[in-house]
Amino acid sequence: VSDQKPLGCWSVKHGQIITCPVVCNFETHEYIAVHDDKVLRIWKNTDINLDKVFKATLSADVYRIHSLPNGGPVVLFKGGGVRTLDVLLEAPQQEIENIISDEVIKWSEAFNEGQQPVLIFATEKDGDFFVYVKKLKMNSLHKYKLEQQELSKPLSFTAYIKNKIITLLCLYSSYSVYKVLIPLQRNTEEEEQILSRSLLLNLSVSGTVLKGTSFVVLDKDHIAVLGSLGASGEECKEHLTVWNTKFQTLQTSKELPLGTSGQLWCYEEKFFFTHGKVLTVIMYKCETSSLAAAVGKLKDSQTPDVSSFVNWNTLGDEELVVSVQSQQSVALKAESKMTLRSKRNTVAKVHPDTLSVGQLLLNLKDASTTVLEDELRQLMSKAQTPDFQATIGCVITALINRCKTNPKYYPRNLLLQIVQTRELSYSLCPDLMAVALEKKDLHLLQNCLQRFPDIPEEITYTCLKVFLSISEAYLQRIDVNLESVICYIDTEFNNKDVKTEIVENGFNAELEQDIWDTKITKKTHLTADGEFCPVGPQKAALLNAVLLSAYSETFLLPHLKNLPAQQAVLFLRYLYYLYVKCSEKINTTLPGIRSPTINQIMDWMCLLLDAHFTVMVMLPEAKELLSNLHKFVRAQVRFYSELNKIEGSLRELQRLNHQKDSQTYSIEVLELI
Repeated sequence: VSDQKPLGCWSVKHGQIITCPVVCNFETHEYIAVHDDKVLRIWKNTDINLDKVFKATLSADVYRIHSLPNGGPVVLFKGGGVRTLDVLLEAPQQEIENIISDEVIKWSEAFNEGQQPVLIFATEKDGDFFVYVKKLKMNSLHKYKLEQQELSKPLSFTAYIKNKIITLLCLYSSYSVYKVLIPLQRNTEEEEQILSRSLLLNLSVSGTVLKGTSFVVLDKDHIAVLGSLGASGEECKEHLTVWNTKFQTLQTSKELPLGTSGQLWCYEEKFFFTHGKVLTVIMYKCETSSLAAAVGKLKDSQTPDVSSFVNWNTLGDEELVVSVQSQQSVALKAESKMTLRSKRNTVAKVHPDTLSVGQLLLNLKDASTTVLEDELRQLMSKAQTPDFQATIGCVITALINRCKTNPKYYPRNLLLQIVQTRELSYSLCPDLMAVALEKKDLHLLQNCLQRFPDIPEEITYTCLKVFLSISEAYLQRIDVNLESVICYIDTEFNNKDVKTEIVENGFNAELEQDIWDTKITKKTHLTADGEFCPVGPQKAALLNAVLLSAYSETFLLPHLKNLPAQQAVLFLRYLYYLYVKCSEKINTTLPGIRSPTINQIMDWMCLLLDAHFTVMVMLPEAKELLSNLHKFVRAQVRFYSELNKIEGSLRELQRLNHQKDSQTYSIEVLELI
């Protein structure tokens, strides 16, 4: 999320338009999309091309697909018809009834009530709003009409089910939120029943009004509203706000100066909304609402948009300060640069007799280096809490800030200890690798590349460039983890006594004899089988860390094109060396811990050739390397082609062996034709 790294990307053909949000089928782990209103597509994460995945053309336009954890996807059509996905796939061209005639669907939501899926959707016609409740198993549909309000209309809806009652909340253009109760068990048989509404909340405090665009329910006493906040006559600015509906108070708000799309989502105690070009994630936790907290908040605040309720500093990329007071009814923690793979979704309570992390770091801002490191070590040694990762992020941020203000200060050992012993991510400490690059702390960079799952491609490229540019003489003097290379590359130049098993896997002796006839510098190292590695073990270990890091080809390729030609040739020579070493073994894997796989090696070779192919062809020192690479790949293609020719015979032999009685001794001669 923080670095916009796509884990999967699919696109429709030019001219086609995805017309409703894509959902995931929780039961089959498949994605479901609709393009051009009627064309249904279903695919899995392993699929690459949408043109080749399942396709079904439906008989009516789809409004929305809702995916329920235990009930399967439910499809709502623009005419009001509802089908489960399983029923729809049995006959995609089945006729879909038109229930709502000239009405237009404005909103819909699906729930599981017990074992029964329930779908609710709101429609509009000539200024009148209607609500439909569909029970799929009972195949019942009830229609209601919302009570009208002069000079005001609903802008947004949300709903939840509790005790067999649907609570529908409506955000009106009059800056108010109204509540409507709809019983699931309807006693009357009237075709259309008018729903009365009650005022839940006025979105205004001391003359300041929130013009809401979307909202979500946090719990029975709190809602979050996204909209424009400002007093009459003043310029309105977009804010995310949290309101206490029980005591009619604005609990907290944060200005969003970069603007939003107007949409707010809530899932597993996290807010999701776009802020500028970034998807922002904010964790929250609601506690029991109390009058003392609400009144105390109003009494202490001078303006409605200033609150001690939560510190939102990370939305502005400022230093993270977590300040949670014991009397607060909702604890919020902003994390605009959060990695979902490594985060937990709860926030710990802070006891009133202990300092918060933010307060402790502020107190240590001017402390001596020794005091700072001692206090931070004590902080990290405490029992882990649900927000312990965020605490570690604060610790690293404090250390990095000290490094920036005092260039002579660099706690190398403490930073390395934190990275090696804690499950961190680049998002938690985005300045850490930048400082390590500035200090040329190669050991720390190696550990970050091996452990951080979300490093931006620009940083990965910068590390690669630094590793390739540093001399072998300098690398021999520094501490680097060699566990990824120690098993297949000699650390001593003249060590020729170690013998390893060589299994010919696609080799051709005639083609191989000139593979390593190119000029090798004095810095090359012998491996156990006598072949040359173009780099020393320290540089090889650092390059392996780069090969193991996650990346997106789309974002990495532009940076890779800037790699100097000589460094690109050296890197390709090393990748070719690894490719040959992998192919020697029958299982095509390198020994050692955190060694790159053959797929990773080939992917990087392809990327490097894509980025520098023209330069490689023109460089004299790369010509022979490309020729050898071509010969080696051609030999492997021939080898696997020969294997494919006898694949059928081998399968037939395996089938015959299964049919024989294994306890009977026999000698057979099978002729392969």
